[in-house]
Amino acid sequence: MFMGEYQHGLDAKGRLIIPAKFREELGDGAVITRGLDNCLFLFPREEWAILEGKLKTLPLTKHDARQFVRFLFSGATECEMDKQGRIILPPNLREFASIEKDAVVIGVSSRVEIWSKERWESYVNTAEESFEEIAENIVDLGI
Repeated sequence: MFMGEYQHGLDAKGRLIIPAKFREELGDGAVITRGLDNCLFLFPREEWAILEGKLKTLPLTKHDARQFVRFLFSGATECEMDKQGRIILPPNLREFASIEKDAVVIGVSSRVEIWSKERWESYVNTAEESFEEIAENIVDLGI
């Protein structure tokens, strides 16, 4: 399980250090893609396969389903860590997430999210203001 928040900078080649606590769970490879809220999603290959299986069951006739699958898969690429625990963030994904230099890497249960530092700080500030309201709204989901 991924959890925690870590701040790292990108180097000139677009490489990002993955926190040591996440490296073992990511194993020898992962899939990175556009995520929701303008961040990047980084999945271990096993979790990506589970998600892919679920997405394959979505009806091709549903417009929203087609759009979501296109969005996720067209931005996806396999990535591997180098010996220093870094991955390359492709230019199109860096642009999507507005990551230029400073990034925040967070663990979100079965995936890792990579945010630009500025967007993450803005998101946290907004979420903190409504955290209790959000908690009340999701109680119906069985949490």
